Amino acid sequence: MQASDRFNINSQLEHLQAKYVGTGHADLNRFEWAVNIQRDSYASYIGHYPMLAFFAVAENESIGRERYNFMQKMLLPCGLPPEREDD
Repeated sequence: MQASDRFNINSQLEHLQAKYVGTGHADLNRFEWAVNIQRDSYASYIGHYPMLAFFAVAENESIGRERYNFMQKMLLPCGLPPEREDD
């Protein structure tokens, strides 16, 4: 592997990370990554009607109530963020 190949791979990775939030970046911590995953999952559940209907039947709730619950869970999907140590 040559240096030019390594630079090309890194530039492609940086392009993907800038284009898609879910791919992360070097400064992304574990909590932020988990929040992204949870929010993407809830957005997918809301956007795909059959999946939303499945959850509604499984929890014995209306589809509108499930949609509302998922939207509320998107606010803080993993709880409050941990306190940061600023050095």
